Amino acid sequence: MAMAGLKTIIVLSFILAIGFLLVILSAALFKNYLTLLVVATYVIAPIPNWICGKAQGQDDFMDSGSSSVVELGRFITGFLVVMGIALPVVLAHCDQIVIPAMAMSIVGGLLIYGTIISFTLFFREQEEF
Repeated sequence: MAMAGLKTIIVLSFILAIGFLLVILSAALFKNYLTLLVVATYVIAPIPNWICGKAQGQDDFMDSGSSSVVELGRFITGFLVVMGIALPVVLAHCDQIVIPAMAMSIVGGLLIYGTIISFTLFFREQEEF
């Protein structure tokens, strides 16, 4: 079982490195560093989900529905993910960056966010009752 965890970490770090490489190359190749804002957006995107998930009371035995705090966290996370995709599109529309930089930035950003989400799903601590 430890070997499967190690293989998962290696694959996720490889995908994360490719995502960062695409975003950094989208900035460096076209000499416009506005595309690096996507990295900040995708790095902070899971934080509201994490904070609101921790704020939800796990002590209530009869609570079967989701609380409004969790829904707020999902909304803010969704907003940040959409902003990470829309920001390069808006910058390309305003001719601040070129179209290939936009494409590289979006693909790299989605790889970064997908890796962060996959890491949290694969290595979630199991609750014992």
